Amino acid sequence: MATGKKFERIAGELRAQIRSGELSPGAKLSAETKLAEEHATSVPTVRQALALLQSEGMIEKEHGRGNFVRRPRRMVTRSNDRHQWEKDRVTADLDVRSSAGSTEHDTGLDVDALVFSAKYTRVRADAEVADALGLEQGAPVLERIYRTWHRDERSPFNLVRSYMPIDLITSNPALLDEANEPWPGGTQNQLHTVGIELDRVVERVTARPPTAEESDELDLSVGIAVMVIEKSSIDTNGRVADWSEIVLPGDRTASVFTTKLERW
Repeated sequence: MATGKKFERIAGELRAQIRSGELSPGAKLSAETKLAEEHATSVPTVRQALALLQSEGMIEKEHGRGNFVRRPRRMVTRSNDRHQWEKDRVTADLDVRSSAGSTEHDTGLDVDALVFSAKYTRVRADAEVADALGLEQGAPVLERIYRTWHRDERSPFNLVRSYMPIDLITSNPALLDEANEPWPGGTQNQLHTVGIELDRVVERVTARPPTAEESDELDLSVGIAVMVIEKSSIDTNGRVADWSEIVLPGDRTASVFTTKLERW
């Protein structure tokens, strides 16, 4: 005799169909009433089974349309060589800098496959930002909010907020205008235009549950954590020229760290 709760057995059968390919990515599941009929059970029991599969990230519910097998999201591999890669391109020709940025580097996608948005706002540094940039609280900073999507997906790869001290960049007014984004060569080239060279990038990586807003914007399934990177870009004079917080979905981000070791 079969053991386990009824909804778990229904979820198990649907899970097996998804893993075998019988139900392919993007396929629509039968209506809840039909599933209840097929499994000789009630609609609430079927909903429990579907909720379990949704929490595992195997299906997604679209209100008014039904339940669908979740399409695999594009993985982002973030390695620590990305910063030197960007620095090596700072003085390259415009065509080279325009051909690819850090997102293309991390995803392997072409520029034409991406949708990018940027929003700039002049704000006063709160306690967190002031501490990160080594400024007095209330100092003027430029807040930059970035989102990048694959054109065929509805959620961005990550959520980025970046802060630069205003006094570092006012000599080039173009750096204060979001209309110039995406900037060929990224932040390191932006800083180069005002005579700033980065010496090192320090990244602090943690993980936590997402906020409700993050979960909604990143389209996270229940139970999926986010990875948070606090990134300090430090110039050759020891000043933090840019501080960023990057929130990445835990189910489609891989961080790869390679450390070269000295030989005996």
